[in-house]
Amino acid sequence: MKPHSPSCDRNRDPILAVLRELFADRREALEIGSGTGQHAVHFAAAMPWLRWQCSDAAAYLPGIRAWLDEAALANTPPPLELQAVVQPAPGFAPPPPLPRDADGASRGFDAAFSANTLHIMGWPQVEAFFAGLAMVLADEAVVAVYGPFNYGGCYTSDSNRAFDGWLKERDAASGIRDFEAVDALAAAIGLRLARDVEMPANNRCLVWRRG
Repeated sequence: MKPHSPSCDRNRDPILAVLRELFADRREALEIGSGTGQHAVHFAAAMPWLRWQCSDAAAYLPGIRAWLDEAALANTPPPLELQAVVQPAPGFAPPPPLPRDADGASRGFDAAFSANTLHIMGWPQVEAFFAGLAMVLADEAVVAVYGPFNYGGCYTSDSNRAFDGWLKERDAASGIRDFEAVDALAAAIGLRLARDVEMPANNRCLVWRRG
């Protein structure tokens, strides 16, 4: 059976409404932490001009493949094993193969997307996430990250406070991240904040541009 996340069913259309605009002129998107694969098939079907490259830890790849195989979309290549890990130098292990031009020249992804990932990682892994992005993005890439964030060290809702408590009970290293700290990591790799979009259920979609 394919894995299924009810939250993906709830948030996929609001996220898609943002991505349609952001990725209208993009061609190669890397999704980091594809999870079940539900977002991938929904977004790739709605944006057929975009090659949607899924990635996640090895344990999630069979479920992602099940969704991709059933959808049989032309713009979803096989998922890649990719995980934000702390190594002697923070970064992805291994880096994904970069898209190539018709002449075989390597180039970066001009779009990247991740949903509900930063709060389930430890902070060193969040640092590794952005360090890895620096290695795979094209010069004028657009990056969109969806999930809950704190502002000025404060929760934006009681439900986010409760969710953060649940996260920390499950894993003390996890938790809702401060927007300012995440934006500083993005700025350190040459990303500038372009939009901060309010989303349903006290979530945000943070959008950065490179270059």
